[in-house]
Amino acid sequence: MTATRDAQVSTPAAALSELISGNKRFVYGHPRYGHDVAQAAATAQGQKPHSLVFGCIDSRVPLEAIFDQSFGSICVARSGAHVLDRSLIGSINFAVAELGVSLILVVGHKRCGAVHATVQALRDGATPGSDSGSVGYLVDELAPAVQEVGLDGEGAEEKAVRKHVGRTVERLRENPGLAEEIAAGRVRVVGAVYDLDSGWVEFLD
Repeated sequence: MTATRDAQVSTPAAALSELISGNKRFVYGHPRYGHDVAQAAATAQGQKPHSLVFGCIDSRVPLEAIFDQSFGSICVARSGAHVLDRSLIGSINFAVAELGVSLILVVGHKRCGAVHATVQALRDGATPGSDSGSVGYLVDELAPAVQEVGLDGEGAEEKAVRKHVGRTVERLRENPGLAEEIAAGRVRVVGAVYDLDSGWVEFLD
């Protein structure tokens, strides 16, 4: 099965199709992969992942599960509200250059705690850079998306999640280590938002 998957999932379009199909299996309660030790052993000597999925640390968003992917299928990178930093950008570049992934999927999710904290901080009058702590770094990185959509209205947080996904996608597309691969059609960067209630992933691009 591994060899067949590698042969089929070799382009950005095929990788995206695999994740879309996996999310459907997850939502409809028909997962293909059970994550048992035999599957782990089968890929122990090597890997050829088709995608890197970059998401939030939220415990309710297990990326391998919501896309129903087995060992060796996807690389996973996570941070609070999928905020990029130097180590994450380096890891994503490594996955493309050394592991051959053809799709980078940025996954935000509804009711994100980091986005909520940022909205509350800005509503309380905090400004980017006013908190020098580690959590303050997340707020600073999320603030532009929140400010762009505005603080008013009940939908501010969900709009900010979507805007931040879009900003992350654009930042990765402009990364010098990825731009050439993207221009050649070998790599694609796509955004998505996960619905905690339904399990569906909405693909934004």
